[in-house]
Amino acid sequence: MKKFKYILLALAAVMSLSSCADFLDKESDTEMTIDEIFSQRILQERWLGRCYSAIDDPYWGYTRYSGFSILGDDLMPSQRWEPYWNGANGPMAMLSGNWNTQTGWEGNYWALMPQRIRECLIFQERATPVPDEGLPASEVELMKLECRFLIAFYCERMLMAYGPFPFNPDKIWPTESSVADLMYGPTPWSDIVDWIDKELLEVSKLLPARYTQSNKFGRADKLMCLAVRARLLLFNASPLVNGNPDYANHVDAEGNHLFPTSYDASQWKRAADACKLLIDEAHAAGGELYKEYKKDGSIDPFLSYQNLFLSQDALANPEILFARQSTNYGEFEKHSTTINTGGNGGLGVVQEYVDDFFMKNGRKIDDPRSGYKEEGFSDEDDVRETAWTGGKATGDNNKKIITLAGTYNMYCNREPRFYTGIVFNGAWYSQENRVYQMMAGQIDNNTSHDAPQNGYLNRKFLHYDYRPNKNTGKWRPGILYRLGEAYLNYAEALNEMGGQSADEILRYVNLIRERAGIPGYTTAAVAVTDNSVIHVDNTQEALRKVIHDERRIELGCEGIRYNDLRRWKECEARLNGYQHGMNFRGATPEEFYKRTEAQNKRVYKKAFYFWPVHQSEMDKNPNLIQGPYWTSNAED
Repeated sequence: MKKFKYILLALAAVMSLSSCADFLDKESDTEMTIDEIFSQRILQERWLGRCYSAIDDPYWGYTRYSGFSILGDDLMPSQRWEPYWNGANGPMAMLSGNWNTQTGWEGNYWALMPQRIRECLIFQERATPVPDEGLPASEVELMKLECRFLIAFYCERMLMAYGPFPFNPDKIWPTESSVADLMYGPTPWSDIVDWIDKELLEVSKLLPARYTQSNKFGRADKLMCLAVRARLLLFNASPLVNGNPDYANHVDAEGNHLFPTSYDASQWKRAADACKLLIDEAHAAGGELYKEYKKDGSIDPFLSYQNLFLSQDALANPEILFARQSTNYGEFEKHSTTINTGGNGGLGVVQEYVDDFFMKNGRKIDDPRSGYKEEGFSDEDDVRETAWTGGKATGDNNKKIITLAGTYNMYCNREPRFYTGIVFNGAWYSQENRVYQMMAGQIDNNTSHDAPQNGYLNRKFLHYDYRPNKNTGKWRPGILYRLGEAYLNYAEALNEMGGQSADEILRYVNLIRERAGIPGYTTAAVAVTDNSVIHVDNTQEALRKVIHDERRIELGCEGIRYNDLRRWKECEARLNGYQHGMNFRGATPEEFYKRTEAQNKRVYKKAFYFWPVHQSEMDKNPNLIQGPYWTSNAED
């Protein structure tokens, strides 16, 4: 049989996903052909697995490689890990502005996504039923639809990273193509958005809403299509790309505008409609916010928010819309865990994130009615009704001590998400049956690079039984999109449309707050003595702040915050200068408990809103257009 011109690609696909000793032992004259690969069920399934492999790992991938989780103003690694995280070519270099057109990016979308798109196209062209091996034509058609989803998703990833890029999502270039054929320039932003929008909507109508088989968890379905589409259209409606005057002169070689040049308010309705369709279809398929309950039937917010991310039965988690089955959660947990138990102990959060959590009465710390105190220490234990494993046991299995007497007041009387997400000095460490001791020289802080540089460690996503030196890690899915985000996306799009019901907008915010165990909002008048609900003015600006504040906490450390700051055009305001923490070099309470400039000064330039095209790619293709404001030194 004639060798197929894609044989090297086929070899890579198979070898990357399975043991291939027998495959590699073949002599060159018996080398497997593309026809042979697509005549066997197992090899076709492995090829499809390769097609999925560029989906980001939302744990360690977002943190260590692509950097989405650390480029915002919530999760923050030890700055002194930078040399070990690929130095100037790692995501941490971006934090200090050490970023230019010759900087490598370990996310590597420019190279990775086109490769996977090409593999998806080949699968669509070549996949064949093998009934004798249990691969019927109906299953092959579903697999081809999965490839259509992946192509659209990978195009969305490219667009979010680089902005307008060379776009040709349905063509397999022959290996004998001339160099000139491949040298084409970028496609305008709106054209790419329109294609992805249409493609995902069409594919969503052909795929099942959810799979119930465990071996299909993470495979493309209707809700994944609609989730990616809704998030894209929300970004598309936002200030960064919806008539941003900063990009008015960003044109291709023929003078065609690459970004929309005028604001289009209808894009918010387009986004709202997409979000509502997603929500309706998710509800129809049994989707809802993940909740666990107390003995009296009320929501246990501590267990609900913790176990949302840790549920071992991912198929039974009704909040998941898009997840990756295989993730490197072990390295993420290890870097978030104290050095005393074998962790790396330096993956923490910044003070600004700590300050933005609500109090347990649902109010911000700067609200005169919040009851917030910063100085001094608590006089008594804070006991709450919950079965949460992170609290200290009491004589009642249904009650836990959330903060002990003597805890710094800054950390007392905060909402449940605060305690399931943040490790602070004096927090209860249930795995060790003690409190965290994070002042300089104490058991959890040797002031090395593997120590809590900001005076905090991250707790979100960490399993309650995890200790690195005991090898007690447990599998959990890597959630890329969940219904909680969909609710907040819809609320934001409705509000930005203007003229919409405040009750409808707040309904989705309040569903999130109900699960979080804090009072909701209303625009109606509220008596001063009524603490069951919080009044907010019925203005677009006031509702915008409510929505942004809720996104900050509910979606914190999930790799979403940075893209929120980007699309709102807030990066330059929020990511320049120092972020803060407690003084991790302080050995006494007086020295430790004070706001301190944390690590290196951050630098954020206008160019940084999109990744640059690497200079080596610009040198290859004269028709490429570099990202807005990028020069050799990323100067504004």
